[in-house]
Amino acid sequence: MRPADAEAEARRRSLRPLRTMLPYMLRYRGKVAGALFFLSLAALTTLTLPLAVRRMIDHGFTGSDDQLITNYFSMLIVIAVVLAAASAGRYYFVITLGERVVSDMRRDVFAHVARLSPGFFDTVQSGEIISRLTADTTQIKSAMGATASVALRNVILGTGALTMMVVTSPKLSALVIAAIPLIVLPLVAFGRSVRAKSRHAQDTLANATAYASEQIGSVRTLQAFTNEALVTGRYSSAVEEAFEAARLSVFARSFLTFFAILTIFSSIVGVLWFGSRDVLTGEMSPGTLSQFLLYAVFAAGALGALSEVWGELSQAAGAAERLTELLAEEPHVAEAASPIPLPVPARGEVVFSDISFAYPVRPGQSAIQSLDFTVQPGETVAIVGPSGAGKSTIFSLLLRFYDPSAGAILVDGVDIRQASLDDLRARIAIVPQDVTIFAATAAENIGFGRPGANRAQIEAAARDAHAETFIRNLDAGFDTELGERGVTLSGGQRQRVAIARAILRDAPILLLDEATSALDAESETLVQAALERLMEGRTTLVIAHRLATVLKADRILVMDQGRIVETGTHESLVRQGGTYARLASLQFDAGAEAFRRAAE
Repeated sequence: MRPADAEAEARRRSLRPLRTMLPYMLRYRGKVAGALFFLSLAALTTLTLPLAVRRMIDHGFTGSDDQLITNYFSMLIVIAVVLAAASAGRYYFVITLGERVVSDMRRDVFAHVARLSPGFFDTVQSGEIISRLTADTTQIKSAMGATASVALRNVILGTGALTMMVVTSPKLSALVIAAIPLIVLPLVAFGRSVRAKSRHAQDTLANATAYASEQIGSVRTLQAFTNEALVTGRYSSAVEEAFEAARLSVFARSFLTFFAILTIFSSIVGVLWFGSRDVLTGEMSPGTLSQFLLYAVFAAGALGALSEVWGELSQAAGAAERLTELLAEEPHVAEAASPIPLPVPARGEVVFSDISFAYPVRPGQSAIQSLDFTVQPGETVAIVGPSGAGKSTIFSLLLRFYDPSAGAILVDGVDIRQASLDDLRARIAIVPQDVTIFAATAAENIGFGRPGANRAQIEAAARDAHAETFIRNLDAGFDTELGERGVTLSGGQRQRVAIARAILRDAPILLLDEATSALDAESETLVQAALERLMEGRTTLVIAHRLATVLKADRILVMDQGRIVETGTHESLVRQGGTYARLASLQFDAGAEAFRRAAE
């Protein structure tokens, strides 16, 4: 077994992942102290009951003293009040602590995931991450709350009961203590099995959740192709697999509980048999045996309860391990240790110097090879070429979603690997071809471009993007909820919301990824005019599949197989008769032919 595999196996066989909760707990030392105080008080109060019972049996009944019996029962009422108050305090502090810790962990995990590089999401399903944020944190909340409370209470109670058993009768206690290894060792072995099965159950549930999230997010495609039965069957299989994994985990925990209770109480019965003989011979009073019996029951009950919560703690350890793995993920693109500030005011110069790059999921296949070009401040450069030529990769590298394997990218003379990520991206606005619309209002979606923008600025951006008219015609205008992924909008409307978002950002570098591709002819004319105003004085890179959108570019870069194969204006490139001329001929000739047929 490799060292890494051995380490992973060791983690699976312990509760060590729960130690990651300790820093979160230490943030709230007051709650921890309150929980420990009330836990100890509840356990110690419980441990006083056998003492009162022994004295009552040995002294209260023999002398027929009514007042003595009344005093003892009064004391039992006082003990009950203290126990009730301690139990309530224990519950409040422990449950509140669990809720607080899990809330902090959810926040930290989400904040960490939000900062991970896009390369991480190339191989991880979003549903898997959501499962960890919900199901796994819920499991931890249960462990940090009720389960931890029960575990700690029974540790204190069990330890105290064993101690009092030794004080009450060293002889009988020796027999009990000798039997403990025979009970505990099998429990630990069974606990390992429970932990492994719990981790498998959580993984299978996460897979089912990820599949469901993907299908629900694509429900229109699902229904359009009448694949309801197909995806329902697959999800049913995933759920059934998760159920079977959970059933095996529950069975292992049930057997663990059965074995623990059987062995513990069998041991107590055997010990009491010896104790009863001592009572008959006069070596021990009935009250003392009763006291020992109660402490033995407390100890047995504590060990039995611990055997049950061990399984729940194992499940929580599995959940903590999965969350820890997520928190341990390092961004593929590292923030500069000592960022170099970008010049102020921004010029908007972009330089790609001998850039080569391959996506991490396809390390042997170059997406960009020896790419060299410079975009001057205020210049508009169009990037064209066949699908897969590497056009979108240029945007991803400029935004530093990935780092190139060779070469350097400079913005205003600063290598972007030495600049702050926030500083770099604050200087870039993008209008993607695949627009993201959030399940929020129209105003909030546009305002996403510049957090803190006021309503007047948002409405002005919408007006410049020619989105104001259709937004005001919505049920609640700018306060209309657009639905998840903007399902209530047309493709052109979604595109104009994205353009308004970019206008509001007011960044010196503008990236347009076929920004007018989803618009009809009338809307395209209006938005193109708005974009031209927006592009004035800004450095603009335009990815174009439809060449009609790049005729006014200052310069056109023609890419093929990750390289720039041609550079020039539309007229000069057409005269060259190369790749661009072929693409232009295909599109313009096809468009003219379609127009001619429509006219006929």
